[in-house]
Amino acid sequence: MGRLGSTRRGLFTMADDLEPQPQGWLSSWLPAWRPTSMSQLKNVEARILQCLQNKFLARYVSLPNQNKIWTVTVSPELRDRTPLVMVHGFGGGVGLWILNMDSLSARRTLHTFDLLGFGRSSRPTFPRDPEGAEDEFVTSIETWRETMGIPSMILLGHSLGGFLATSYSIKYPERVKHLILVDPWGFPLRPTDPSEIRAPPTWFKAVVSVLGRSNPLAVLRVAGPWGPGLVQRFRPDFKRKFADFFEDDTISEYIYHCNAQNPSGETAFKAMMESFGWARRPMLERIHLIRKDVPITMIYGANTWIDTSTGKKVKMQRPDSYVRDMEIEGASHHVYADQPHIFNSVVEEICDSVD
Repeated sequence: MGRLGSTRRGLFTMADDLEPQPQGWLSSWLPAWRPTSMSQLKNVEARILQCLQNKFLARYVSLPNQNKIWTVTVSPELRDRTPLVMVHGFGGGVGLWILNMDSLSARRTLHTFDLLGFGRSSRPTFPRDPEGAEDEFVTSIETWRETMGIPSMILLGHSLGGFLATSYSIKYPERVKHLILVDPWGFPLRPTDPSEIRAPPTWFKAVVSVLGRSNPLAVLRVAGPWGPGLVQRFRPDFKRKFADFFEDDTISEYIYHCNAQNPSGETAFKAMMESFGWARRPMLERIHLIRKDVPITMIYGANTWIDTSTGKKVKMQRPDSYVRDMEIEGASHHVYADQPHIFNSVVEEICDSVD
């Protein structure tokens, strides 16, 4: 794994700091029922990061409020260009960028991190209201940026990460040189005509049929020892997407361990959503608030379940600003993994346009 250390005293702490300590008979019994732990997540992520060819640094970044953000920086020595910061989607983590990290850090520093409440980052209790939950995410991103000492960045977000990157850009436009939204969630208003509603992905409908109004991924935790198998059953496509790197179930294991922990960020996402496909505070109603000089590129998978017409609507809302929307053929919602070579090329071109 990457080297752990610090150039600023107290900034980075060792990964083991977040490992929960069992307390009482119930805590000691739960791991046997639900075969997961932060140590297991750490180990499977290490197998993923071993695939990196470029120099990288993996560590916790401590925020003033005692929360910690798990961060992976690739090519930290390339300081002449604006860094690229990538924000993962719902249920994801830094490991899912493995098909992109080396290519996108060839000429500039790349930072990825686990969102607060997801992956290996701290899992605090979020506000229960949609605005409060969103603000908690955005504030954590800004505090992370400030602690990292990043003056400005090219900000890329996928799905939920795209929603949060947009919210961040509304509040801190001076920090964003270019906003790249990859199949962003939570933009359109929910249609009043049911015929206009796109069907959610099959795996989500299956989960909802089992758990109803529970947290979106509660089934993984309720299923106990059968949880890892459910990931493989509901999402066999992930194994195919990463087949060039892993012939085994490494990615499925990673997704399971990311989401079988305390559902902190998941609960916040539930507070922000109105059924899976829509946000309670749709971003199309607010994207005009981003400063006019912030350029935006929206990248969709041609076969996604996300409403791709959002890109054209953003253009209409920002007539005096740079807005480009595009679709990548042969890609669904996880564009970066479905067509990684095309995706990397597009993002590199955008980054080169900045500096």
